[in-house]
Amino acid sequence: MLIQKIVKELQDIPEDKLAEIYDLIHYFRLGLGKEPQPPRQPGLIAGDVDDAFFEPLPEAELQRWE
Repeated sequence: MLIQKIVKELQDIPEDKLAEIYDLIHYFRLGLGKEPQPPRQPGLIAGDVDDAFFEPLPEAELQRWE
């Protein structure tokens, strides 16, 4: 029953948007078979960082982020 509802909705989508819907469904389905990844733990980094890591970014770099 639910598949029929989905098909009905798909029939109302413009032809030029179907490729996007296909990609969404396809990659969603592929993701169902993968093992869930453990949640990321922010703030943990492997290895050491040197003092340059803590220096301010150059002005040119900051401008690219705005």
